[in-house]
Amino acid sequence: MDRREHDVPAPGGRTLRVLEAGDLEGSAIVVHHGTPSGRLLHRAWVDDAAAKGLRLVAFDRPGYGGSSPDPGRTVAGVVADVAAILDALGIDRFGTWGASGGGPHALACGALLAERCAAVATLAGVAPFDAEDLDWLAGQGEANVAEWDAVRTGREAIEAFCAAEAAEIVAATPEQLVAALRTLLSPPDVAVVDGELGEHLVASVRDALGGGVEGWVEDDFAFLSPWGFDPADVAVPVLLWQGEQDLMVPSAHGRWLAGRIPGVQAHISSQDGHLTLSMTQLPGIHAWLAGRL
Repeated sequence: MDRREHDVPAPGGRTLRVLEAGDLEGSAIVVHHGTPSGRLLHRAWVDDAAAKGLRLVAFDRPGYGGSSPDPGRTVAGVVADVAAILDALGIDRFGTWGASGGGPHALACGALLAERCAAVATLAGVAPFDAEDLDWLAGQGEANVAEWDAVRTGREAIEAFCAAEAAEIVAATPEQLVAALRTLLSPPDVAVVDGELGEHLVASVRDALGGGVEGWVEDDFAFLSPWGFDPADVAVPVLLWQGEQDLMVPSAHGRWLAGRIPGVQAHISSQDGHLTLSMTQLPGIHAWLAGRL
């Protein structure tokens, strides 16, 4: 698998750990990982990108893996980091996709970096916490509800929550991962976690949280704070996928976003959960993004 890794300077004297994979001479697709996770890319995604002439550019958000922390960051703050990565790698124009917690960060690029961003795809992406006419917690699994309760209690509480969860996930086999996430996995997700995807998820979390849970904590505070942009301000084509059987980010989040993002192509899949979308829909998403670059 063709790949390169870099440490890229970021605003404020920080460093971002960046991974490139796929066709390293191809059109650039910036990948925004979920929460908690990191820059590591599933082999199936890389193989598909290489076959389509795409260069995947993934990075650890601040506090994860090899990237410096940035306490108090907002979702919109990712735009300056992406711009720094593009400049360092000599990339002028890019497409982007984000899964789960990466979804809002991908949308931020479409709203605030539209002069360089050709198109955005979001898979199982979360809506703003302060969204009007959305019961943000409805339909989320028990572990998620406990996590958001800890965020609202304060930093000490969410650090303890994330540290306990991380210890269990990092030590897990794919089979044990299903048990650890039992309140968050619907049947379609259980079916895909028990195997290669499960091994990838465990490896990614181990790499992302090996030095601590600061990235996860920063993500959670960013999600429960104002994003720094309005989804209605996204000024590039958007493809949105959400699963009806998602217990992490319920489909109501996707429907809310679809009602606010101008010209979005929205698909609410009755067959998918949270994790399945990255396996079932990503080849089509890559093709859609490639057609706009």
